[in-house]
Amino acid sequence: MKPKYFAIPYVGWMALFIVIPLVLIVVYAFSNASGGFTLDNFSNMLTYSGVFGRSFWLAFLATVICILIGYPVAYAIAQEPAHRQRTLMLLIMLPMWMNFLLRTYAWMSLLENTGLINKLLGLIGLPAAHMINTPGAVVLGMVYNFLPFMILPINSVIVKIDKNLLEAAQDLGANKVEIFRRVIFPLSLPGVLSGITMVFVPSVSTFVISKLLGGGTDLLLGDLIEMQFLGTAYNPHLGSAISLVMMIIVMIAMYLMNKFGSGEETAVMM
Repeated sequence: MKPKYFAIPYVGWMALFIVIPLVLIVVYAFSNASGGFTLDNFSNMLTYSGVFGRSFWLAFLATVICILIGYPVAYAIAQEPAHRQRTLMLLIMLPMWMNFLLRTYAWMSLLENTGLINKLLGLIGLPAAHMINTPGAVVLGMVYNFLPFMILPINSVIVKIDKNLLEAAQDLGANKVEIFRRVIFPLSLPGVLSGITMVFVPSVSTFVISKLLGGGTDLLLGDLIEMQFLGTAYNPHLGSAISLVMMIIVMIAMYLMNKFGSGEETAVMM
């Protein structure tokens, strides 16, 4: 049997669970309830322009916070000996072994008005803070759940940077700040861009975090799509149109980031 035939089950799986659903989304997006061709689904999306803006804004905030926290952590881990790096990365990945829904429920119990954080504030004489069902709680949930996806690619790139480049920079008189600014950071950009993609894409499409930590008061794109397929506002044609537009936006953003990262890496190597 030729080796290429072993790929047949994988191709069938891809066709059944990826290609066919995508085709159905495209068909539903450009059709109405009677099956006729229409563009009304896309024009009706303008009604939810606020949801698009809110979703991308909160996802952007979560991504920026993940960069600000994740890059220093990834850099610090990369400076440790190999055996300690493995231990630290295990500690970062350990919460990911718990179910995503359970982790979000845990934050609900921490942030609610009678939760652990407000109880601790009361013990030290501070007033209770309203944290649950707010955009801040949603961003916190995104950062907590997706931060490892920022740390891992950045760390993997920094670890692979050739030490001879750092020694050469030192021999040329560069200090630690200049070495980081002109050597380490430019070479780590592919990992940063990969982390941005891995954080931004799930953040902009999440619906569990916004529903549990945001209380469902401010809809995000994931909530809106779920409503069109499973909620009371059942309209799979509109839901498919929203999904299609979001996929296109995400794919364009990924293409631009990958192109930018390739250009930066080439410029540094030159």
